[in-house]
Amino acid sequence: MPLLQFLTIKQKQHNPHFFGKNKLALIPLCLCLTQLGHTQELSYNDAENTVLKHSYSTQASAALQQAANLNADALKYLALPRVTFNAIGYSFRTESSIPLNSVKDSIKNSFSQGLTNQLSDVQSQLGLSDEAVKAINSGTQEAVGRGVNLIPNNVDVTVKDHGFTPSISMIMPLYTGGLIRTTQKIAQLQSGRSALNDQQQQNIQRFEVIQNYFNVQLQQQLFNVAQHNLNTMQRHLDNAVKLEKQGFISQGQRMQFEVARNTASRALESVQIERSNSLFVLHNLLKQPDDLQLLTPLFINQHMVQDLSSLLQSYPQQSALIQKMQLDSAIAEQNVKLQNVARKPSIYAFGDYGLDKHHNWIVGIAARYNLFSGIDAKKKAEAAEFEHQAVELSTEKSKQEIENILFKAFSSMQRCQKTNALLQQDKQAAQENLRIQNLSFKEGMGTPTQIIDAENALNAIRAEEAMNAYQYILALATLLQSHGSLDQFTSYITLPNTVYIR
Repeated sequence: MPLLQFLTIKQKQHNPHFFGKNKLALIPLCLCLTQLGHTQELSYNDAENTVLKHSYSTQASAALQQAANLNADALKYLALPRVTFNAIGYSFRTESSIPLNSVKDSIKNSFSQGLTNQLSDVQSQLGLSDEAVKAINSGTQEAVGRGVNLIPNNVDVTVKDHGFTPSISMIMPLYTGGLIRTTQKIAQLQSGRSALNDQQQQNIQRFEVIQNYFNVQLQQQLFNVAQHNLNTMQRHLDNAVKLEKQGFISQGQRMQFEVARNTASRALESVQIERSNSLFVLHNLLKQPDDLQLLTPLFINQHMVQDLSSLLQSYPQQSALIQKMQLDSAIAEQNVKLQNVARKPSIYAFGDYGLDKHHNWIVGIAARYNLFSGIDAKKKAEAAEFEHQAVELSTEKSKQEIENILFKAFSSMQRCQKTNALLQQDKQAAQENLRIQNLSFKEGMGTPTQIIDAENALNAIRAEEAMNAYQYILALATLLQSHGSLDQFTSYITLPNTVYIR
């Protein structure tokens, strides 16, 4: 955008002759600043396409939509077996002290019992006396005891080992009570919801383009009216100065035109600031550095294309907001099922096969049922039911609000159409009145006040005509956005019997 549009010249004191005296001085500056950029013609359709393709909001919404689709695809094979490769590399060293007292006692007891039995058999076979048997037994027991006592009471053992064990394991859900199907369904619903959210975001972007594009056109029309008013008042003042010198009017009458010219100058400066602000917002929205020449003017359709009853009947099938809330209700319903599934058992098949030299393997079936986890599953399911109910009620409330918006926007459009028709009549009357007042003043029958009032009345009608068209456009955009058909806005610009404000 040329820098000239943002250049504000400040004066310590207001000088009503500033523009007239400094026009020639500004010409070289204008020529220099114009070379900094070039003018680009831009229709509303081009502006909408630019924003929908390159705005940050659109790109963020598209990224979220892609993420939702990928999340849904990621859960597509959730019911298939899960196969994992496991690899364990290990190395360890451990020291321990093993007590041998019990082993020593066991040896003694076992040997004593065995010896007693053997001596009893030998005594009966050889006819040994009891004293001989006792002597043998006692001597033998003593020898064994000395031998066993050679074994220490404790032994210290150090164990070292290392190795690498790879394996492949598999787990496959056989029965989950519907957990997998419900999880996949929720992911699919969220993907569809993200698509509707993307559509809704595009409509928000369209509405923002409509608001800012035609606001620039409105401010341009108001600027044109203010510029025309200033030029007219300057012309009246120039004529009044000549008439004062010739003695046809008094100094007081000439000063009335001068005050009117100064008022028009201040009004132009104020409108110029508003126009610069609106242009900056539009440039920032479009990310467009060049100066813009907007091709699509303000407009009003003289006749309604659709009736209100058809809009009220069809908006639930068109509105992205209502469809998104209906999907929220479906997701909440699936969440109820999910909470109920958590109370059911689950059955899995599992297997593991070792890839080392031993090739150990194991297969089996496992069942799991939660007996107690600290969470009341029944109350969680009841809470999900209430959440589902709340979403459905919120959907109905949103429908009521949309119907109110549709009715108000439709009524506002009708009011703007009727106002435009009346303004056309008023403009013709104001033009005729201005012509009559100019003739009356030239003939000495009128006053400067009458001419100034007539000029102001005509300019006020022109300004109101532009503001009324802008209000019609906003009402139309609000109607289409609430209905869910804002993408059809461009078709209303070229409808037959459309009035353009240029």
